[in-house]
Amino acid sequence: MTVLDLQLLPSPQRYLPILQSKLRYSDEVFRVGNYRGGCVFQVRVMSQSDSQEMEELMRSLLLLPYNNGSISVETLDVLITRILIVSCNAESHHTRKGLFLWPATSGGQKASQRCPKNPLHNGTRHCKLSLSTHWMDPDLDECTLVVETIPDLEHIEVIPDNALDVVEMITDLLRNLSAIDYDDLFTVLNKLKDVVNIGVITPSLGQAIIDIISVLLETQSNLLPFTNKILNITETIGDKLVGYNGSSTLVAPGIAIAVLDVVPPLFSTLTFGVSSDLTGLRPEIFINVFPTSDTVAFISLPSVLQQRFPTNSVDQSSPRVQFQFYGIPMLFKSSHRSQILNTFVVSASVTNASSPIKDLDEDVEIRLHHLTPHTLHKDVQCVYWNFNKNDGQGGWDNHGCRTHKSSSSYTTCLCDHLTHFGVLLDVSRTQLDPVHEQILTIITYAGCGVSSLFLGVTVLTYTVFDKLRRDYPSQILINLCLALLGLNLLFLVNSWLSSWGLHALCVAAAFALHYFLLASFTWMGLEAVNMYFALVKVFNVYVPSYILKFCALGWGLPLMICILVLCVNTDAYGGNLYTGAKAWSNILDNSVDFCWIQDDVAFYVSVVSYAVLIFLFNIVVFVVVLIQIRHMRANSPAGTRSGLIQDLKGVASLTLLLGLTWTVGFFTWGPARVVLLYGFAALNTLQGLFIFLFHCLMKENVRKQWRIHLCLGRFRLDEYTEWSNSASAGAAAKPKLNPPGKSLPSVHSVKSNSTESTSASSDSSQRGTSCKRPNLGLLVNSLVLPRAQRNPTDTGGPPSHRDMYPTSGWSRHLLDQ
Repeated sequence: MTVLDLQLLPSPQRYLPILQSKLRYSDEVFRVGNYRGGCVFQVRVMSQSDSQEMEELMRSLLLLPYNNGSISVETLDVLITRILIVSCNAESHHTRKGLFLWPATSGGQKASQRCPKNPLHNGTRHCKLSLSTHWMDPDLDECTLVVETIPDLEHIEVIPDNALDVVEMITDLLRNLSAIDYDDLFTVLNKLKDVVNIGVITPSLGQAIIDIISVLLETQSNLLPFTNKILNITETIGDKLVGYNGSSTLVAPGIAIAVLDVVPPLFSTLTFGVSSDLTGLRPEIFINVFPTSDTVAFISLPSVLQQRFPTNSVDQSSPRVQFQFYGIPMLFKSSHRSQILNTFVVSASVTNASSPIKDLDEDVEIRLHHLTPHTLHKDVQCVYWNFNKNDGQGGWDNHGCRTHKSSSSYTTCLCDHLTHFGVLLDVSRTQLDPVHEQILTIITYAGCGVSSLFLGVTVLTYTVFDKLRRDYPSQILINLCLALLGLNLLFLVNSWLSSWGLHALCVAAAFALHYFLLASFTWMGLEAVNMYFALVKVFNVYVPSYILKFCALGWGLPLMICILVLCVNTDAYGGNLYTGAKAWSNILDNSVDFCWIQDDVAFYVSVVSYAVLIFLFNIVVFVVVLIQIRHMRANSPAGTRSGLIQDLKGVASLTLLLGLTWTVGFFTWGPARVVLLYGFAALNTLQGLFIFLFHCLMKENVRKQWRIHLCLGRFRLDEYTEWSNSASAGAAAKPKLNPPGKSLPSVHSVKSNSTESTSASSDSSQRGTSCKRPNLGLLVNSLVLPRAQRNPTDTGGPPSHRDMYPTSGWSRHLLDQ
């Protein structure tokens, strides 16, 4: 006896041992110390003894305890059976290193063949002796490649014997390729077409072809010219599949096929469902199972379909229903630029049908999950893939299909025929090409990062230096910067939070993003309210606890709106929980694929409508402010009016502060959409930088505080210098009594409380001055406004009640903000 190929088993397993006159297979279970395991081995018996006698002899020998002093083996059970297949048949094997003709070889032996391209070297192949003796993979390390690239496949003729070999070569050639050009795709798909048409499609061959198509779908190749060819290949696989019992499924990333044999008299209905994440790369197939929340595609076939089944005959196979699922929507393209495929694609067909499956008396029901929740209940269209459209390249058609019902997440279609089904979403806007989308994404994230940095510096500056936040405009500016800072930071981390795949975390992120967006809009509106009070309602206005009420409104109103949205619809917030960051501008059209508002009504009521109201009010205030400034300039003494550059700076400061650049987002459609999107992304993501430039870097009082507290050496400014300048200004501006009945306005350069005095005195509490006109910030640097006239009898004494109004505080440097 000769023992062949002994294998130790990690745990007790039972195999069917085999015994023949020359070969034996045995399974022995033994115990070594505390180890319990087994072994499998084959035995070649050289004698011509009786088979049963030899089997008993082997059993008795194996059951004898073994002990050599250090190791003891106790056999618990022995199974011995004969090996029926003792050799490997002759086989031709087509590989990338050439065609090898392996001769019939006895089990346990190796065959040798010369390498086709370098005959001085040999390839070997082992005939594995086992329960089912078979060829092992050949050892061709010494052979040189014959098929080095995909074009080399053109020289290989596909025949039934080498169909699987050709598929294996294609699999090897496609390994680690990220993109395939048109010619290579043409060659690969033609070879696959030859394989399915010529070869016998066993489950193993069908699975290998499906794996190749899955690889093609996941590459960055342009598959649109080959959509029909790919669909025909997969259809043929299902039609010609053999070697299964009743049903079979072939599943690969992004694609799945299910085949079921049916008995026409017993057929009532049949359903096909696919469960997957929204990437479509991990499909799971369910037959006759009602759809659940994670079902992304579902088809229900009516009972009337049995009338179209073929009748069994001698030369006709039994009826077969085939389902297909495609989780890569990029394989399909709409002929209309305003429509996009917003679902996965699912199909149903009947093999050897007696007539085309169309004009059914009962509808086929198709339920498909939206890849992106659609907004405003935009038009969704149930369609099927028409192979004859677009000059034979195929395209979507809606004939015979209608929309039964649709929500933001699902659409149910009813069709009177069988084919490939999908749902198109009418986006009604110019599509961005990948280059523009990538650039906008970079601008968005870079702008948000820069704005976050400078908003933080602005908040820190106004918070640390007490003299900069003594008046109302500065305090309102701080709150606006905090709201914008929270909005920018949440947008930057939103995609990262959604990638965790936690629904509760995504809801919290969407809630917070919504809150800070509304808070930013609210504080922009409060900036406008403050300007209106200061410029238009300068006199006879007094609001107790002014800033406290502003804070309650600016932070409380957005919170109430967000809570109300959550109470009305608990599913209003959420996300698709797979990555995909979009440009910031997409927030306005609710097309972001991250944690955000998922309910259409909630989005358009709580975001769009709210923003429209705020910005309409801000535009009105902006126009009123410009008119008021024009009147002030007209009343200014000659030689004190500002230049065009200073006026433009002031207008830009007002525009950014009131958030008027956000209105660009409502016009990002039509031919100019791309240009407006670039402007929208740049202006709004950099809003924090602009606020820093206009209200920190270009403000003299802020620069003084920086020089006093942060600079060293000759750049440092002593604190007393600032106050001595103010004192000198006050001393030089002592009022003179005007003649009775006349008033002469005094004209001075006006600045805020942390720059220079807005009147002839730096402290209104020290003199009986009337309320002053508001400081216009950058405009006032070159535009000198007249101070409010004083009554000639007001030569001293305590301040009047009007001087105690907060209007004086607002006017000190309102438009500096």
